[in-house]
Amino acid sequence: MDYQFKEIEQKWQEFWAQNQTFKAEDHSAKPKFYVLDMFPYPSGAGLHVGHPLGYIASDIFTRYKRLKGYNVLHPMGYDSFGLPAEQYAIQTGQHPALTTEVNINTYRRQLDQIGFSFDWSKEVRTSDPEYYKWTQWIFMQLFNSWYNKETDRAEDITSLIEKFNVSGSADVKAVCDEDTKSFLPSDWATMSPEEKQRELLKYRLTYLRESTVNWCPALGTVLANDEVIGGYSERGGHPVEQKKMMQWSMRISAYAERLLQGLNTIDWPEPVKEMQRNWIGKSVGASVRFKIEDAAEISGLTEDFIEVFTTRVDTIFGVSYLVLAPEHELVIALTKPAQLDGVNNYIAQTKKKSELDRMSDVKTVSGAFTGSYVINPVSGERVQLWIADYVLAGYGTGAVMGVPSGDQRDWLFATNFNLPIVQILDSQKDIETQADSTKEGKYINSGFINGMTYAEATETLNNWLEAEGVGKAKINYRMRDAIFGRQRYWGEPIPVYFKDGLPYLIKEEELPLLLPEIDKYLPTESGEPPLGRAENWSYEHQYEYELSTMPGWAGSSWYWYRYMDAKNKSAFASEQAIEYWQDVDLYIGGSEHATGHLLYSRFWNKFLKDLGHVKVEEPFKKLINQGMIQGRSNFVYRVVDEEGKGTNTLVSYGLRKDYKTTPLHVDVNIVENEILNITQFKVFRPEFADAEFILENGKYICGVEVEKMSKSKFNVVNPDVLIASYGADTLRMYEMFLGPLEQSKPWNTNGIEGVFKFLRKFWRLFHNDAWVFNVSDSVPSKAELKALHKIIKKVQDDVERFSFNTSVSSFMIAVNELTELKCKNRQVLEDLVVVLSPYAPHICEELWASLGNDAGSLSYAKYPEFNPAFMVEDEFSYPVSVNGKTRLNLNLSLTLEAKEIEEIVLADEQVQKYLEGKTPKKVIIVKGRIVNIVI
Repeated sequence: MDYQFKEIEQKWQEFWAQNQTFKAEDHSAKPKFYVLDMFPYPSGAGLHVGHPLGYIASDIFTRYKRLKGYNVLHPMGYDSFGLPAEQYAIQTGQHPALTTEVNINTYRRQLDQIGFSFDWSKEVRTSDPEYYKWTQWIFMQLFNSWYNKETDRAEDITSLIEKFNVSGSADVKAVCDEDTKSFLPSDWATMSPEEKQRELLKYRLTYLRESTVNWCPALGTVLANDEVIGGYSERGGHPVEQKKMMQWSMRISAYAERLLQGLNTIDWPEPVKEMQRNWIGKSVGASVRFKIEDAAEISGLTEDFIEVFTTRVDTIFGVSYLVLAPEHELVIALTKPAQLDGVNNYIAQTKKKSELDRMSDVKTVSGAFTGSYVINPVSGERVQLWIADYVLAGYGTGAVMGVPSGDQRDWLFATNFNLPIVQILDSQKDIETQADSTKEGKYINSGFINGMTYAEATETLNNWLEAEGVGKAKINYRMRDAIFGRQRYWGEPIPVYFKDGLPYLIKEEELPLLLPEIDKYLPTESGEPPLGRAENWSYEHQYEYELSTMPGWAGSSWYWYRYMDAKNKSAFASEQAIEYWQDVDLYIGGSEHATGHLLYSRFWNKFLKDLGHVKVEEPFKKLINQGMIQGRSNFVYRVVDEEGKGTNTLVSYGLRKDYKTTPLHVDVNIVENEILNITQFKVFRPEFADAEFILENGKYICGVEVEKMSKSKFNVVNPDVLIASYGADTLRMYEMFLGPLEQSKPWNTNGIEGVFKFLRKFWRLFHNDAWVFNVSDSVPSKAELKALHKIIKKVQDDVERFSFNTSVSSFMIAVNELTELKCKNRQVLEDLVVVLSPYAPHICEELWASLGNDAGSLSYAKYPEFNPAFMVEDEFSYPVSVNGKTRLNLNLSLTLEAKEIEEIVLADEQVQKYLEGKTPKKVIIVKGRIVNIVI
């Protein structure tokens, strides 16, 4: 029977499900290997052909590793909390849990029909209370921990309390808020429980603080930086403004150095590592205090100075002005009445920009003068105090020095506002070139560092600042603590209640804290988050719960551990499971998560290790970022009149230049080999039901352009359609065939036919002309073994280096070679089935069974051993020429000498026919190359 892919694929998908073929053993004598995909958010649109790319690659590698004798964990689940389901709930009133369940069912059906070897017994969903119970539990551990700089790790908060009891805060070296106060043990002992709780909040690894956030009024929530594009929400395109709010935060900054150093220990793409290094942003410099002029006369000040962090303390004599972030807490207090309107207007404008926009805008030089002055602590100069949006409150101290002679943006700012520019170097070279300590750049107009090198000036100034009590050398990190809260409904409830305005944890045995039912999914009329609508939802019937929910990244920051032991009710995973699986050996997913999920995951992993819950410092040994499959858009061309108004005429691509036209996207699913199905197009666009189509050779040819795959461009290709037409094995191999895994590439359905034909040709190897199964137990020929072992070695090498596209080409070559050899040998074909099975598992399972193997799956067969002996060339196909014209080829042993070759060639019947009875004048033999007979 011909290749019946539909029946074959359904049969084996049912077999795998019924027999739990891919269920990983919890413990095994085999070596372990953990392959993980970044789990999907189950959207209502389902999968398009771009989504499975990484999953197919990981599945090929997973199946290959099983064949190589590994116990492989390859799980899948769903990142099922999130904004889209809630937005749909707001629009329809339907509970997010219901739409999420429907979407998950769609994803599961699509994933199953592509033939992935997932261990579904370990499925997780972040919105399942049995899962988010442990997300809440991790939050509680963070709340009950502090970071001890002496031990360089997180510790239980009880160890900090003990230090306070014994010696107060004087000797405590902790990552904490800036405004922590110094106290004696006796002071601590006399504090009330509320005072102690308030002080401990300044040390806890998760804490409440007022933060500047991206607030989207239309969505009613705070957005992360990567959810804001050009001042508008990525979802919905709503305006986003900067707003100060009380927010839960996590001290990821405590782990900055460890996060930085850990990058040296993992096999990740260098661009991802570099993005994380830049995000962490380690800077070596100095902290300097500029005294506020007339500070005693200004109300609302707790300190009489502004602290600045600078990486170039050697430029302090060139400071022309000081800049505060517009949201800095001292701005209003330090703004004089005459400047108040200008400052307020500037602050209002800044709120419309996202932090990313402010950081990336290097050309705009706007600002507002506060009317106040500060004093340069080194030179004693009086310096103007300004605000500007390129300074961020959360980075450093929210204040920077303006040195126009040493920085392009500072120079633009100074010239724009006519501020003084002091040259501090003895040449016009850019000051950055002087940062190289090997150079001998000398300072002028710079007091006691005149004539010094960069290194000498930096050391001298740092020592002077510390001796004078106005600064010190300091290491700073750009990375700020992570905001941990969303004013939304569909997320994990934070297991906290409030008593006298202070947060307290609920009891651990009360987990999970379930999401309550509410009547609407909008903020309350008074502006509280949606959870404020819950009736009778309070702790012990008297204390208010936290009304914000956790951010989207909470559930994804530890999920790989839950897969190890997904049904455990007493722990997020057992010690035995964690000891066995340890970490993820291969992680595949998008590079867009470099500074979000991947950074937060590393942070939580390190924290869990500090507390002894996990064994390793880094969660993901190797990371691969798959490229994007781009859409291949098709266009029709509408003729427009002289006024630019569209007509009811559509002209084919090749004739469009003869008319004035405008392109219109057309559904790629009604275009085949760029030829438009006009009947289906009229259904797709009913307004053109009566249109005139100007054709080329009787056909309407569409235009083509590569764009992002998107529903709005009608270039989304549904894998369901392709699987129905060609089968899952064809789809799997074609996605790999498109190009290197890490590169983006355009989708083109036109090419899939070639892969389908290959699989039919592969199927034919096992059948005769009547499609009857037909293999033999004959001894394989050298040529057959050579073709087999060439593909064994090629695929092994390709898979190990994740070069899946080149394997597909090699399979095609191997099948062509075996077809030409008329190979029906069971030994050769059985090994070929095993080698191809990671790529095309359904057809290979069917052939494996047909070859007489037992009723089990070939998933746990043994990958064939490569034998280099079969690759040794011991004969050569000599082209034989008569008078310079090639007449035939003869296979001869490479061990033969020239005289022996000549005798064999001249004795050949075909050669004798060309000689026509004549005696050759000369026989020219180039060993291993050619035989030429001259007559």
